[in-house]
Amino acid sequence: MTETLSSDLPASLEAAIDRVLKTACSKELRLATAESCTGGLLASLLTDVSGCSHAFERGFVVYTEEAKTQMLGVSPAVLEEHTAVSEPVARAMAEGALDRSPADIAVAITGYAGPAGDEEEGLVHFACARRGRDTIHREAHYGAIGRGGVRLECLKAATKMIEEMLD
Repeated sequence: MTETLSSDLPASLEAAIDRVLKTACSKELRLATAESCTGGLLASLLTDVSGCSHAFERGFVVYTEEAKTQMLGVSPAVLEEHTAVSEPVARAMAEGALDRSPADIAVAITGYAGPAGDEEEGLVHFACARRGRDTIHREAHYGAIGRGGVRLECLKAATKMIEEMLD
């Protein structure tokens, strides 16, 4: 059970985090995150389960395009052509997290958690990469459910993607 955010999390998300960490531990796999609109919330959850947090290798919080480029190696040309909230950037973030860490699985989240000018509020792209496998991608349209609501949905989706890669 998570300790820090436990009172604010749905029981199903808590259970999923617990399963992910226990499975990663049993398979001796290490996890990494590359987060934009969630601001490190997933990394926090993955370090919050007593006895399992050693499965978490590291997290990259890359809120700006500059951070995505500097920390994860996302090409400025890809950012310019597709925008920071796109499938190619999510894939590059996940793969960059693997390239820049000894982790076995990396999940990336990039999106608009709240109002973003002319951009679609609640649009989020996810990617999950595992060494030796194809990177998977998901796109979600959560709508105007608020920053907290979008972030919570992102945690659920990203955790599910990690579970898929652990199989």
